Amino acid sequence: MQTPQMELSIVLPCLNEELTVGTCVKKAMGFLKSYNIRGEVLVADNGSTDRSIEIAESEGARVVHIKEKGYGSALRGGFEAAYGKYLIMADSDDSYDLINLWPFLEKMREGYDLVMGNRFKGGIKAGAMPWHHRYIGNPILSFIGKLFFKTPANDFHCGLRGFSKDAIQKMDLQTTGMELASEIVIKSSILGMKVCEVPTTLSPDGRDRPPHLRSFRDGWRHLRFLLIYSPTWLFLYPGLLLFVLGSLLSLILFFGPVDLGFRYIDFHTFIASGTLMFLGISMISFGAITRVFAYGNGLLPVMPRFFKLFQFINLEKGLLAGTILGLIGIYLILQALSLSNNFAQIGFSSSVRLVFGGSLAIMTGGQVILTSFVLSMLGLKTRNRKDTA
Repeated sequence: MQTPQMELSIVLPCLNEELTVGTCVKKAMGFLKSYNIRGEVLVADNGSTDRSIEIAESEGARVVHIKEKGYGSALRGGFEAAYGKYLIMADSDDSYDLINLWPFLEKMREGYDLVMGNRFKGGIKAGAMPWHHRYIGNPILSFIGKLFFKTPANDFHCGLRGFSKDAIQKMDLQTTGMELASEIVIKSSILGMKVCEVPTTLSPDGRDRPPHLRSFRDGWRHLRFLLIYSPTWLFLYPGLLLFVLGSLLSLILFFGPVDLGFRYIDFHTFIASGTLMFLGISMISFGAITRVFAYGNGLLPVMPRFFKLFQFINLEKGLLAGTILGLIGIYLILQALSLSNNFAQIGFSSSVRLVFGGSLAIMTGGQVILTSFVLSMLGLKTRNRKDTA
């Protein structure tokens, strides 16, 4: 059966929205008619038990039934079923301006892969957004998203946005819940897509019940998704900070206590700083491993910049460095043991520095050796990908 040739599909996810879905479909159909656009309004129903399906069809929408539960699942099913070259998604609660969709289509016609709505620029009407969403949740999550992924989108969670069907297929969306909104923006950035934003308005929804959104639960899911897709910010940067601070302080305290003027720091701080140093090393290792894994499995389309270091660092050099660190650690512990036939007879200040310093060196060397092996294993797939690219 041949697919109808349409320019635009307006996709509305729906779960028991009988009070508003008809109004949304009518407005979207009115937009298509007013601008003489060959398109459709597609309602992705996620198991409604009220009259939502009947009302949507009576207003001219094409309804597809999505069995897998969740906001993201409904939208992904709707995107897959859509006939249009371009897609615009919006909620079916009558909160978005479905009459004024021209700026979205105009930008997509200009070649933009993703056109984001910005409610903060277009206007948020009284009662349309809870204060903690408007002044805390959305600004913080949008700031983190822009910091991590360098995207021009300033309203990460606007539910009104447009994209080409080709772009959404390249994104290979996976999430089933509200975090789909973040996944679209993140993957557009990772894939180097052309992104812009246009102002849009937000009005109070027309429901007579609470929304499906759960503020703290869904906010955490968005934040978790941002962190998972950015191992640089999750592992590398915090790890470098902890490693530098911990190693500098450990090196100073290895040679003796330090009087800061307002406080005297000694072996207790040495132990704490050594712990920070090793935690930092572990985080840096995880950061490198996850980046290599993501690139080798196609999750990252662009080779990470630190891959250039592999021209100078290989498994053998990693093993050598780790072994040297381990031997240094063993030497320090033997030095502590040589001070007496019994550790208990060694002066505490001397022993804690030698033994703990040696233990740190051994642990660090072991971490370097293990990380080198893992990176070498992952590198086999990475090299195969480069050879076949």
